[in-house]
Amino acid sequence: MPKRIPAVLAVSIATVLTCTGCDRADDSLRRLVPDAAPASDPSAATDAVRTNLSATPEATSLGGEPLYPLVLDPEEEARLHLRIDSMEAAHDARPDDRETLIWLGRYYGYAGHFRDAIDVFTEGIREHPDDPRLYRHRGHRHITVRELGRAVEDLEHAARLTSGHEDRVEPDGMPNPYGVPRSTLQTNIWYHLGLARYLQHDFARAAHAFRRGYEISPNDDMRVAMADWLWLALMRLERDREAGALLDEVSADMEILENDAYLQRLLVYKGQLPPDSLLPDGAGADPLTVATHGYGLGAWHLVRGNEARAREVFRRVIGTGYWPAFGYIAAEAELAAMDSRGPPGGSRGLKISDPAPVDSLRR
Repeated sequence: MPKRIPAVLAVSIATVLTCTGCDRADDSLRRLVPDAAPASDPSAATDAVRTNLSATPEATSLGGEPLYPLVLDPEEEARLHLRIDSMEAAHDARPDDRETLIWLGRYYGYAGHFRDAIDVFTEGIREHPDDPRLYRHRGHRHITVRELGRAVEDLEHAARLTSGHEDRVEPDGMPNPYGVPRSTLQTNIWYHLGLARYLQHDFARAAHAFRRGYEISPNDDMRVAMADWLWLALMRLERDREAGALLDEVSADMEILENDAYLQRLLVYKGQLPPDSLLPDGAGADPLTVATHGYGLGAWHLVRGNEARAREVFRRVIGTGYWPAFGYIAAEAELAAMDSRGPPGGSRGLKISDPAPVDSLRR
């Protein structure tokens, strides 16, 4: 069992772009201590979050920089560590209880102890190698710490383990305001698998995973989560007709309980909202909002051939310091790809060939 760090101010927020497709509790961990100094990018127009540079880095960015724990509000940190202590005691009392072990790993992740979370899920896999939930959650946290190849391996294995089985609702770490869980085990697997592939710029296989997730989504919240990334992947592959047909299925009156951010992005792609409506102007913008909407806006500019504007928006996302967010990781991936190839090139950035047909899993 991993030994977590002492309960001090430096803990990271758990990560998501938005909550559906991930863990609802991640969105509760937003009470950060803002940085007293300006963001590294003066054009960011947002309060950067503060990191604890004296702590051990939790990850390394896709650009090679160490990523330190973020500073959380003390009351929020104390609440999370009390929950972790409770889960640790329950696991010690019932070491064979998979549910307790899974929740312990999830709460380590919510508190920003991502490596400890991975260790907990690894322990569970040793004892229960056929439980897809353990691979699903470990794959999620491998994405957080930028171990994308390991994430793909875990999530592909989870998909194999659930193939041919009935799907199940996945409990939320923190229920939405309606108290209605929206995601399922299998949609979470396909969502995170698609994301890991997308972050590798493996757009063809990412599109396949998001399409599979879209097809089995039980509600509009999950459909917009899949559709957003699927549209971006299709556009990067220059499958414009297919991308347009997908947007035809999106409307402003969809029943959204928790994934409004994805719907807003899709409505921008569809031309029903102005692009700049995604990012608020002025100081004090919420870092999660900037990371969430910023990547979508930057990618929209990128697929339209405006790489200079895309780079500017991606840098604004990085300026938030909110490094566990999926939008932040995606912005990192884009900037790393841009820097590696030099001056602006193709109209849609990095081009990936489409080896159609694409198997759902590498075999």
